[in-house]
Amino acid sequence: MIVQQAIASKEYYHKNCQGFTHKVWDGLVFNKIRAMLGGEVRLMITGSAPINPDVLDFLKIAFCCEIMEGYGMTESSAGSFTTLYGDPSTGIVGGPICNVKVRLRDLPEMGHLSSLDPPRGEICMKGTSIMSGYFKNEEKTAETLSADGWLFSGDVGIILPNGAVKVIDRAKNIFKLSQGEYIAPEKLENVYIQSSMVLQCWIYGDSLRDFIICFLIVDPANAKKWAVAHGKELSTEMVQNDTEFIQMVFDDLMKQATDNKFNGLEKPKQIMMFLDPWNEDNGFLTPTMKMKRNVAKKLLESEIADLYARPALKVTKK
Repeated sequence: MIVQQAIASKEYYHKNCQGFTHKVWDGLVFNKIRAMLGGEVRLMITGSAPINPDVLDFLKIAFCCEIMEGYGMTESSAGSFTTLYGDPSTGIVGGPICNVKVRLRDLPEMGHLSSLDPPRGEICMKGTSIMSGYFKNEEKTAETLSADGWLFSGDVGIILPNGAVKVIDRAKNIFKLSQGEYIAPEKLENVYIQSSMVLQCWIYGDSLRDFIICFLIVDPANAKKWAVAHGKELSTEMVQNDTEFIQMVFDDLMKQATDNKFNGLEKPKQIMMFLDPWNEDNGFLTPTMKMKRNVAKKLLESEIADLYARPALKVTKK
């Protein structure tokens, strides 16, 4: 009870710009945590993957010091954005440092436009810290740098009214998990779709989560054969709730993953299956039959939350 009261009290004072220390609660609770780092730490910096705002707020009051969040790329000589010292806001990466300019590139196919309020688009950077190109790789350089030196980050951001940037999405078919590891979903989908039970596959990951999840359209012919052999009727209810069927499909996916030497982060911890294929009419696919990942994220928002709330599936031991 005392610890919970201490946390609530310090969070209130912190969010009201009254610092990270408290005369009463630090002596009773937080000085012991602060002492784990020597007791003299005044500033920490976090970068790479976005950090959950709730985690960042807790760490600030637990260690009794400022924690600034930075953002950048190897190609931009690391940090190019940073939050201001003393800013109680979380969930943002701050504004550009003094030698970096920033602008947004419109992504109309994803609905991200600089003309919106607040403006949003792919974050582009220019300045003395930006690389001049990849070593002996003109083709890759041309993909990443504009002719006038703007670096395309591949991240979608919003510029808030106070000038701070908030990263909200990825412009490229690649995303980062909370460990900071990048995942290329198309590579995984091209393997998992080889399962006899899978007709279509979509891999989803969140930069605030430490694992990926998988949405599947089952092959109706093979699924029906399995259902008949097990005395069941093929239906949406069966493919989504029959634990025996779900486990069978998951085991097959894990076999595909093992055969292709996927690491642990490339293996989904939960799956959800549907019978109706994704197509252009229901909004999931483009006219060229490519997955609209940003649209799928919106259409399956509740299902995504449901899968992340479930315990991880385990491979059946045989």
